[in-house]
Amino acid sequence: MPTSPFLPLPPGLEIVSVQTVDDLLIVHVVSTKMTSHCPLCFCAAPRRHSQYTRVVADLPCAGFRVQLILHVRKFFCDRADCPRKIFSERLPFLVEPWARMTTRLCQAIQAIGRATSGEVGARLAAQLALQTSPTTILRRVMVLPIDSPGLVAVLGIDDWSFRRGRKFGTILVDLTSHKVIDLLPDRTTETAAAWMLSHPEIEIVSRDRGEEYAAAARKGAPQAKSVADRFHITKNLGEALEPFLDRNKVSLRFADEAESAAQGQGQASPPQPPAPGEIRPAPSKKEEEGRLAHRQARRERYEQAIALREQGFKIADIASRIGVHRRTVERFLAAPSFPEKKRRRAERTKLEAYHPYLWEHWQAGVHNAAHLFRELTALGYTGSYASVYAYLSCLRTGSCLPATPVQPPVRQLSAKQGRFLFLRSPSDLEPEEQKDLETILSRSGELATVYHLVQRFQEMIHHRRAQLLDDWMQQALDCPCPELHRFVTGLCQDYPLSIPEGHSPLLVLVEIRHNRAHWFAINGQEAMNHQFSLLPSQASKQASELHQDGGRAEITSSNLKIYRSRIARIAKRALVLRRDWD
Repeated sequence: MPTSPFLPLPPGLEIVSVQTVDDLLIVHVVSTKMTSHCPLCFCAAPRRHSQYTRVVADLPCAGFRVQLILHVRKFFCDRADCPRKIFSERLPFLVEPWARMTTRLCQAIQAIGRATSGEVGARLAAQLALQTSPTTILRRVMVLPIDSPGLVAVLGIDDWSFRRGRKFGTILVDLTSHKVIDLLPDRTTETAAAWMLSHPEIEIVSRDRGEEYAAAARKGAPQAKSVADRFHITKNLGEALEPFLDRNKVSLRFADEAESAAQGQGQASPPQPPAPGEIRPAPSKKEEEGRLAHRQARRERYEQAIALREQGFKIADIASRIGVHRRTVERFLAAPSFPEKKRRRAERTKLEAYHPYLWEHWQAGVHNAAHLFRELTALGYTGSYASVYAYLSCLRTGSCLPATPVQPPVRQLSAKQGRFLFLRSPSDLEPEEQKDLETILSRSGELATVYHLVQRFQEMIHHRRAQLLDDWMQQALDCPCPELHRFVTGLCQDYPLSIPEGHSPLLVLVEIRHNRAHWFAINGQEAMNHQFSLLPSQASKQASELHQDGGRAEITSSNLKIYRSRIARIAKRALVLRRDWD
């Protein structure tokens, strides 16, 4: 038969026979063309040399895998000046030379790979009767041609990892089409700037708040507006919140509600059997001496780590000197005092399930170990008498202190969990999370103030209300949160001063006294006379020219850094220049 609608073939090919083997459909196909063209000189060659077969995979049909056995020929090229004397017949619309799968099957695998990934694509292909592997899918995707980036008006730039934590590069995205347009081998300023210089049509560069890409944007695309993207600003705000929430971790602690209510009403909970972790026989004298010797050696290592750190040694060097892991050194340095080791919990035993029974009979006055052991054996206990005797001995000697009141269970939120509560919109929180948030805010006025500032900032950047940024920064600097002050200071470094014609700069002087910020606003010539004398010569000259000319000028973040560090060293003051658009 010539062809089948279930298995269409290009002109010049016919199906000879079809057979099935399990889930495989084997189709024999022959070529009926009388001539073929030489791949070098493109001349028609009617003289045949020989015949051979090719086995290629094709798209599945009705759940069957399809295998084509192509009976193709070799031809003589009779042109005298052609270097190719014998060539194989080409089937360009069905299969490429030396390929083991048809062109349409290759395109299907590439489509699956671009839509999913290697592992997921292989699982999907198996459901579609396509026999392939994750490596094959990735290899087929990698041979696809890369589209030319064309004109890029809005460029997104960020770093990405070739190998996690070891080698980094730069990823460039066209934010208009939301497509990756290039990958750079490193994340240096020179490489990114060189790429931007080849695209003078760039109007906006969206980047993180690092100095490398900011310098690359100034050098490679001076005509473009450089903006910090919303993701990185929110990420930086969350990073500023974590140490603040860690300082207030007491407010992130929640006790069990039922236990707290019982204690608040003055109800005494009935005596409970001691927890398995509290039942410990008294250690022998030898064991106690060994424990104390181990504790003394550990304390000496702790003191050595503290002393070496004060001398300026790095953590890795300290760990190598005292013979411990670097994480142990980090725990030593993070602890306010010598960290005592917690006692291990006793291993679970067969007797643990019968502890309530033994405790109940002990309270009733039954203290005979043999009698209780016989009763437990009748109830199904398969352990030893020695375990029962050791448990009762602990109760008799008071090793487990059963009369100690049991502390209510405590649920402690981490700083990272609190960070997500603060950053997310209240409507996106679960009912339990909303209840936790209300409890946290009711415990501290400072937490409530910071939360409202964070929510205002999130709403401002999500709805693009840039005109509210100045007021928000002023309110953030007024609140008693040093972590938020540092975040605002970082924003000021990415916030260059641009003054329209006919407007005077607003100079805000902050003086640090007893860890509190005191703000004074001075306008116009008074600011020039009284405060610009504190600036270094470069920034002072630029600010004076700005005031005298009344034109448009910019004070860059580098100048802000210069005079901020100068004032911090000499007068412990910082100057922040803000916009005045009124």
